[in-house]
Amino acid sequence: MIKAFRNFMSRRTISAKARNHIMNTFSSYELFQKIRSETESARQAANRPHEVLYFHKVDDPYSHLTIQCLEQLKSSYEITLKFILVGEENLDAVHEPSLYNIYCLQDVKRIAPFYNINFQANEYPAKELVDLANSILTAVQPEDLIEISTKISSALWQGDAAALDALSSSYFATKAEVKEHLIQGNKIRDDKGYYFGSAFYYEKELYWGVDRLPHLEERLADLGAKKPHENQNICSLELNAPKGFKSDQKLNLYYYPSLNSPYTFVSTKRVQQMREDYPVNLITKPVLPMLMRMMTIPGFKAKYIISDAAREGRRHNHEMKSIYSPIGKPARKSYSLFPVIDEAGKGFEYIEALLKASFQDGINIGDESFLQNVVTDLGLDWQVIKKDLNTKRWKKILNDNLEDMYAGNCWGVPSFKITDQDGGNPFYVWGQDRMWLLKEEIFKRLGE
Repeated sequence: MIKAFRNFMSRRTISAKARNHIMNTFSSYELFQKIRSETESARQAANRPHEVLYFHKVDDPYSHLTIQCLEQLKSSYEITLKFILVGEENLDAVHEPSLYNIYCLQDVKRIAPFYNINFQANEYPAKELVDLANSILTAVQPEDLIEISTKISSALWQGDAAALDALSSSYFATKAEVKEHLIQGNKIRDDKGYYFGSAFYYEKELYWGVDRLPHLEERLADLGAKKPHENQNICSLELNAPKGFKSDQKLNLYYYPSLNSPYTFVSTKRVQQMREDYPVNLITKPVLPMLMRMMTIPGFKAKYIISDAAREGRRHNHEMKSIYSPIGKPARKSYSLFPVIDEAGKGFEYIEALLKASFQDGINIGDESFLQNVVTDLGLDWQVIKKDLNTKRWKKILNDNLEDMYAGNCWGVPSFKITDQDGGNPFYVWGQDRMWLLKEEIFKRLGE
């Protein structure tokens, strides 16, 4: 039973009907509101403080960003902030670990300047320094953890062994103590349904790093926990790119969506807006969903992904509603029409319509009458387009798209690539979280 739940997204272990039911449960706004209301009532009845847990992993580059925000979070809100040191990620949740490590380091190095945070590391810290950092933090008293961990993080990512040695003269724990401490931290993290570091937990809801800190702030403010005269959000981005601009030149914006990705659905409205507001040629390059690439998503990760994507969708006024997962035959059938529709200049619009059907309208996109309606609505001739239905040409195209996406150390969707008009100077980013960074790159190349 546990194994079935952990793999609930996989068509090999659970029926489509059950999968759709679970996905709709995790994304439900009504359930989201109900849980928040019930947890707040329970907190008040028990006279508990607003307790926020923070999971810190010393050699996680995202944790280096997040740790810079903790003191301000604590001083801006009436909360009890509990610092929890964790070790290795839950490996069941890490796909393509070599790409993951490369991408995380690159991503943090890119975004840190927009938070006015210094991060210039070109490689991960040496193991002996990581062990020393964990030893120090295991020995530090809870009330000093934020201050000391901030110092440690800076020293660790700068490779400053002398600074860590100096701290270890005051704080030291044995290997056995560190091991047990990390085991306990990982257990708390896992019990809360998460799997990485750099994350917050508050009353049955998770918030990953600086990207999701605004959601936590908004919730705490709604509950009246924000201190008077605190008006600024914590760790706000300082952006240069305008809402839109024109240029005589255009860049290529490659978009890598999949049909079973809630985050891809959440991105479509903004991709369309970016095409209207920025000087780009939008090139849509769909890939197979991870589950159809023989990857397994454990239940705890799937729950977080769907609930978080639903929360992000509401934030961007593109809400998930009724979900019908297209995994398997519906996806293959829909993908088979993509090449001919893309050649007719409607590739993005076709993918957008399929995602809307799957994540808002609860429609089986493998239904032929639905596909006919979509094609007709796109102004194309169904009698011509349907000749490609259930043919195999799409397979090589999607495989080539996947190889192209992997070339930028991206394995998940939606991913993006910017190039110059000639296809040179590629700039890859992964995730709807980084669409602001795409704008920054485009503006840097053409607008400044």
